[in-house]
This record gives sequence, C-alpha cells and structure tokens, in this order.
Amino acid sequence: MGLPLHRDRRAALVEWARRTGGTRYEAVRSRDGRFDGEFFFAVETTGIYCRPSCPAVTPKRHNVRFFATAAAAQGSGFRACRRCRPDAVPGSADWNVRADVVGRAMRLIGDGVVDREGVAGLAARLGYSARQVQRQLTTELGAGPVALARAQRAHTARVLLQTTDLPVTQIAFASGFASVRQFNDTMREVYASTPSELRAATRTTRRAATPTAGIPLRLAHRGPYQTGAAFDLLEAEAVTGVEEVSGARGRRMYRRTLRLPHGTGIVAVDERPGTARSASGANPGGWLDARLHLTDPRDLTTAVQRLRRLFDLDADPYAVDERLGTDERLAPLVAARPGLRSPGTADPEELAVRALVGRAESERLVRRYGKALDAPCGSLTHVFPEPAVLAEAEPEGPLGALTAALADGAVRLDPGADRDDAQQALYALPGLDGRVVAAIRTRALGDPDVAPPGLDVPDSWRPWRSYAVQHLRAAGKLEY
Repeated sequence: MGLPLHRDRRAALVEWARRTGGTRYEAVRSRDGRFDGEFFFAVETTGIYCRPSCPAVTPKRHNVRFFATAAAAQGSGFRACRRCRPDAVPGSADWNVRADVVGRAMRLIGDGVVDREGVAGLAARLGYSARQVQRQLTTELGAGPVALARAQRAHTARVLLQTTDLPVTQIAFASGFASVRQFNDTMREVYASTPSELRAATRTTRRAATPTAGIPLRLAHRGPYQTGAAFDLLEAEAVTGVEEVSGARGRRMYRRTLRLPHGTGIVAVDERPGTARSASGANPGGWLDARLHLTDPRDLTTAVQRLRRLFDLDADPYAVDERLGTDERLAPLVAARPGLRSPGTADPEELAVRALVGRAESERLVRRYGKALDAPCGSLTHVFPEPAVLAEAEPEGPLGALTAALADGAVRLDPGADRDDAQQALYALPGLDGRVVAAIRTRALGDPDVAPPGLDVPDSWRPWRSYAVQHLRAAGKLEY
C-alpha cells in the first residue's frame, strides 16, 4: 500500500506526521524523495541515520526509529549516512511556511543567529525566554537550539572540508565551533570520521577555494524546479552594480553581491540545474549549482541560507501544485510549469527599499550610497546601502521613514520576524501602499499566501496565493 493521496499535500503531511510510524516506513520502503527533509530515519543495528530516499537496502521495521530533525538523530547517537548524506537535504518546507515560534526559530537558527548571538539572542528576537524556546523546540523537534545549530555547523564544516583547501583550524572557526576540540569531537560523532578523513575522501575532486574559484555548492531542492521563471524574474528586476544576469536563456548565470554579518560576498548561480534520481527511478529533486566568494568564511552558513530563501529552495512543490492544480483557472498554468517557485530575497531590508522606490531609483542609491567592494568583479561593484546610511543621507519622505524604521528596529524583516507585526508596522509608515507592503511580505518575509491588492484571488488558492500570483506572472497575465 502506498502513501495516501490528498488534494492538499500539506494536509497530507500533517496527517502523516500525526499518525503511527507505519506511514513513514512506507515512505522509506518506497524511497520517496518527496519526504526528504520532512523527517529522518535511523537504523538501530547500524547506528546510522538517513533521508527517506536513501538507496541502501531497506531495514526491517523493528530496527527503525524516526526523527523530525537531523539534530535529534545525532543527539540520540546516530551517525549520518555516507551514501545519502541526510544533512544535505532541502530543509523542511514547514519552517518557511509556519509563522509560529518554532518556524521563526528554525529560520533564525538557519541564518546563524545562535552562532552569533547565542540562545539568549535567539530568545530575545523571538520575544520568549530561553527556557521557553528550549522547551518548545525540544518538544516538537526532539532537539534544542544548541543541538540544531551544532548539526548545521557540522554540515557547513563538511562542505568546507570537501570543497576547499582551507586549513582545518580555519574551517573549525568558520563553521561556528568555539574550539578545535569541539569541532573534532562533533565531526567524529556525526560522520564517524575525523576532519582529515573527510577531506581525504574527496581529495581527487576537490578544488581549492581561491579568489577566482570560490566555494562550489550544490543547493538542493525537492521536486521539479522552474529555473527559467526564477531567472526571468531576477533578470527583470536586477539592479546594476549589485546584480547581473548573463548568458543565453536556459544557460544563464545570476550573480550578486551580499552583505553578510562578518563581511561581504559574491555569489554566482547557474540556471541549468543538476538532477537527482533514486534507485527506484523517481525524481525527488535536484540542485542549483552555485559558487560563493566570501571575504570571511564564517559567513558561509548565513550566505547559503539566504540563497535558499532567494530561490525558494525549501518549498514543497507537491503541496503547491496539488492545491493550485485543482483550480480551473490555474490548472493549465500549473501543468505547464510544475514546481514553479515564489522567489524571496537574499537581503530583506534591501528588498523593502527596492519595492518602495523601484529599479531606477535603486540604481541611483547604489551609485551614490552603496558600499564599494574592495575588489570589483565585472559589473558587480557595490553592496546595496544599509538602511542606516540611507536614513541619514535622505531622511525625508517615504524612503526616509522606511529606512529609519528599519535602522532602529521599528520594522523587523529578519528571518524570525512576526509577519503580522511587520505588516502592521509597515502600514503605519507614510507612503507605503498595499502593493508595496504585499511585495515586502511576499519576498522579504517569505509568506507563501499573499495576493497583491486589486487582484481577484479566490480562497481556494489558500494557503499558496503567492505561488498562484507567480503562475499568473510567468504566463504573462500579470506584470512583474
């Protein structure tokens, strides 16, 4: 018996999560890649945990345990499978959809807040005590904020070990570990290998991270992905000096500068994705090839998470397509573009300013107030100006009001921001109409269920109205 079919994939996942482990075991037995990142399973006889689509021989049911997160599996003493690399799966789509404290916390942890500010800083951003945050995360996910951040550090370290020639000691601190000893102990616990052994396993294919090479990455996603539509949007709104899209359609490259906690960066992402197939022949997803150039490698985790939000890589296309595909108006659009995403942003504050002033004015602000890169790279010359700089330079009008509110924290758009609170604060500012606020909520705050004012949107499109709007735009029925 296969997995139950529902019109709303999200409802199916919720139902599945609340049922007995039998349904999850069916996903493992069928190597169903749709569930990669939604849960993990561990095998007690081997001490290894995997993603559901792992191609290894399916273990017996009585030897299997299920976990909501990789951190929970690691905390129970299981090591990551070297074959399916469960730490490299797309993140659960829940964390981008949910607006509760657990969803907000997971977005902040992904952005590196625990590494930079500790659990106390995470709790302060959420408006809860550290004990409350610990309890809620542990109760629902089987791991607290420290364990979740530790799992993320281990994955970052593995990427750096296997794709760069950076010294091991530098990788330890770049990944967020407090000491080399902690780094070594964690890598042995998670991967059953020392850092040197992990590096040696890929020595023949690894290329050095240099100013010209950067750090090569594969940004995984689940299900189909319409790269053409995503690159069309990015090309249509690219701001000179900060972004560029080059190459022929189908093989374009998107490049942009990044303002990061410890420095700056430049990223290049290829339009043409890779593919990934399970042993059963199913296509659970693929990846986007990317390359990061960072002035400080400590920013790797944060940069990767911001790219994932920009390209909406943790979305669940099955849930979106199954709901929108039942609508008479949208069905042919969904059939034509399965897996269409609702792109976010790599910098929420930058997006807010750009949504308000438009592309031409954004380019003027970059030329006049943007921070020049120490080493320009082609047409990429600046990082978009910070809100505080703009608030001081041009304090008048809607732009001044918005940038001042962003600079002093009256409007928060970080990954852990409450979407309703942010919207209310935006509407309190002069000169921000419904169109601008809707764009900020959709792109900067990653809300999957937003429709621009004036558009006839039926309730049957909920909770995926942002994706429905992208379908209309991609089909030429709405302007970008």
